[in-house]
Amino acid sequence: MPEPVPSAGGSSALTHDELLEAFGGELGAGPETASSAATKRAPARGEVPEPSADARDESAAGTSSAAHEAHPSLSEFREGWQAGLYRDPVLCGSFAGLVLGVLGVFVVLRRAVFVTAAVSQAAGLGVALAIWFGIALGVSVPAVAGALVLALGATALLGRRERPTRLPRETLVAAIYLASGAGAIIVGERIAEESHDIANILFGTAVLVRAEDLWLVIGVGSLVLFAIVAARRGLLFAGFDPEGARVHRLPVRLLDLLLWVLVALEVSVTTRAMGALPVFAFTVLPAISALSITRRMTSALLVASALGGLAGGLGYVVAFFLDLPVGASQALLATLLFLGCSAAARAGLANPLITEERSR
Repeated sequence: MPEPVPSAGGSSALTHDELLEAFGGELGAGPETASSAATKRAPARGEVPEPSADARDESAAGTSSAAHEAHPSLSEFREGWQAGLYRDPVLCGSFAGLVLGVLGVFVVLRRAVFVTAAVSQAAGLGVALAIWFGIALGVSVPAVAGALVLALGATALLGRRERPTRLPRETLVAAIYLASGAGAIIVGERIAEESHDIANILFGTAVLVRAEDLWLVIGVGSLVLFAIVAARRGLLFAGFDPEGARVHRLPVRLLDLLLWVLVALEVSVTTRAMGALPVFAFTVLPAISALSITRRMTSALLVASALGGLAGGLGYVVAFFLDLPVGASQALLATLLFLGCSAAARAGLANPLITEERSR
């Protein structure tokens, strides 16, 4: 080791800079660093030490990243819309809500709102069975076909006119609803790899809609709307006054059959694409909202279609930005619209259609 060079003061010790130049970083922290570290107070017992600047930066970056993931931006939605990821579900929800809102007016006037719940639940069971047939038995059955068969079967059972019994008609509705829901859950447990799809069908949690489902909803919905417009007068007359319709020689049974076939057809297709929960909500809530604030039947049909379309499309957008289940968001938005219409009706608006029927 070379002899230390004496300094100006006669000391043989090297300066700190000379030591660093000779040995680099092998000597560790210098005296200034050690003294500055010594001046830092050690944390007392139970005291949380102050995080370093690097730790604070990493924590802030993680928090901002988590906040960004929890709240999607408008640019992300715009990019997904242009790519078709979000456009198809919004269009499907809007069109399905529009058609189901119109159908719901005739269902509500017949006081059969829970019939659509049973039919939509039966359609969900039909989709689950179609999936199970393909996996367990190797039989390829289209999901829409399974939904349509079960929906028509439930409609046929509920539309039968039998001799009066001690039990009300609603008991059969409840039995079909419960049996279909339980059956769909049991079938979903048998096909574990498709259990997520079964949950989507029952509760409407799917965030994407296939292109073929969208076109099927639009095609069937257009056919249903055309049939309703063509037979709306007979459907209304048969729903309000069946005996009077028979006196005027209207085919009441045929008109009732037409209505429930249209309900089964539309419900089976939309349940496959969206789920049973939003389908039931769109069939009931927009109709009773429209009937509570409008004074003419044509206006009620238009308002119900608008409210159903709004709940279906805007409900999906709300679910995207707030990270919520799609079907539940659509049903909740339809409920909020109903509460707003009810408040408006209590403020002075009334519907003579419902008032007249209640007075009979």
